[in-house]
Amino acid sequence: MTLFSNRKNKSKASQGRPFRFHRFPLRRIPPTDDGVSQSSPLRSRGIYLLPNAFTTAALFCGFYAIVMAMNGQFSNAAVAIFAAMVLDATDGRVARLTNTQSEFGAQYDSLSDMVSFGAAPALIVYEWSLRGMGKLGWLAAFVYCAGAALRLARFNTNIGIVDKRFFQGLPSPAAASLIAGFVWLAVDNKLPIHEFSIPWLMFGLTAYAGITMVSNAMFYSGKALDVRYRAPFGVMILVILGFVLISSDPPVALFGLFVAYALSGYVFWVWQRVFTKKPIDKLSDN
Repeated sequence: MTLFSNRKNKSKASQGRPFRFHRFPLRRIPPTDDGVSQSSPLRSRGIYLLPNAFTTAALFCGFYAIVMAMNGQFSNAAVAIFAAMVLDATDGRVARLTNTQSEFGAQYDSLSDMVSFGAAPALIVYEWSLRGMGKLGWLAAFVYCAGAALRLARFNTNIGIVDKRFFQGLPSPAAASLIAGFVWLAVDNKLPIHEFSIPWLMFGLTAYAGITMVSNAMFYSGKALDVRYRAPFGVMILVILGFVLISSDPPVALFGLFVAYALSGYVFWVWQRVFTKKPIDKLSDN
């Protein structure tokens, strides 16, 4: 009997402790009116749905632009880039107006921008006109894509340091709109893209956009405008005229608008150096 009892004890010892499910930590709730204290499991941290829904829509537009470019539908791809730009400008303002800013939203927005304004425009311009240039073509597309990545990384690290009224370097949405605007204009007006001048023009435009994104030129951000306050009646007239101008010929109007914006940083730099003779890094002192 002793022998069998020892075997039973050894078999029980080898089995180990039984498995137990993990229990959520309990949070103590203040006592109720009757003096009874209750406990409830801690809730997991969630995300704000409204601003991140706009960011997801912008990411979808960037992915849709890539798919359209791979299928040779470059006009739809260019329109998707502009739609992503509008949604990207909306999510941040929605988050600020509804007080739903979060670190998750900021990082998610940067990843969405890299797809919509970095990878998508580079692929569109390469498939549209740079493919025939061989190595120079994909090098120009890579310069643009790398410039967008560096621009977004620098923007994330310089938050709270630079003057919010200005962007340091061309913003990636404006650079993407510059590329997509010319593609849309050329497709809509049926320009001969196989001629010698068009690929070289796109080569220069793509390289210019990629380099300007990582430059130190200052571009107006528009964040000083506050739509919550009243504005003069003439501002509404200008908004109506802008809508009429864009709707008359969207590809030409949008491309001309972003060409002017892409040059405004260097014009401002020259004006700041020649006429005011004040260093650019002192702008935030005004």
